[in-house]
Amino acid sequence: MRFSDLLDAVRNSPRELSIPAEWAQGRASFGGLVAALQYEAMRAKVSADRPVRSLAISFVGPVEPDVPVNFEVDVLREGKAVSQVLGRVMQKGQVVTLVQGSFGASRPSEVEVLALPAPDMKHWDECQELPYIKGMTPEFMRHLAMRWSVGGLPFTGNTSRDMGGWTRLRGDVKDEPLTESHILALVDGWPPSVLPHLKKFVAGSTLTWTIEFVQPLLGLSTLDWCKYLVETEHAHGGYGHAAAKLWSADGQLIALSRQTVTIFG
Repeated sequence: MRFSDLLDAVRNSPRELSIPAEWAQGRASFGGLVAALQYEAMRAKVSADRPVRSLAISFVGPVEPDVPVNFEVDVLREGKAVSQVLGRVMQKGQVVTLVQGSFGASRPSEVEVLALPAPDMKHWDECQELPYIKGMTPEFMRHLAMRWSVGGLPFTGNTSRDMGGWTRLRGDVKDEPLTESHILALVDGWPPSVLPHLKKFVAGSTLTWTIEFVQPLLGLSTLDWCKYLVETEHAHGGYGHAAAKLWSADGQLIALSRQTVTIFG
């Protein structure tokens, strides 16, 4: 199923959905997709004039592929401009993912601070793409393209703090406006930034994730390339802490992200 098909499925019937194994990440479903599906269920409970400003996501446990999941939503508070919403991804009667979202209408303000310039990168046609190789790379990577321009590929012993390049959906992609749900997949599709430091395969996964969206969203398409860069700020004791940004191809800021990752080795 295409990404757009899964989004449509949860929009039409948020109570129950099974995520196909082709969207797996090891024994779990791809976290960026899980977060996107829960976000869609939350989005439906909030007025359209309140865009999402931030999501705080905790991956409590693995979401098993091909096993029904439910997307529960509680609106915690409706203020004059901001709605606070809690989402729970449920599987087999257990919470497997928690998402706390803040949705807020724009306010009049004299404060205006421009984003720092995006980094220079080689054109995506000049960058190495991490290929989808069945049985070797995560299954979900058949749906996402990542082309390296900064740092090293996973498990190459490259100790750069920075990693990044270009990203977009790939495969049989439906040409439609790029939404917050697509952005969640593009940002989380990149491997943990500490994995290039290793010289052999070691599992790693996101424990917590906070992402902030620059509103209003740019008028981009799902076929457009976006620029991604992540910096590893600290890693010790099996946990890594990283901050990332996503830009349009012409350097306009789209989202800011922070992740705590676990490293199993």
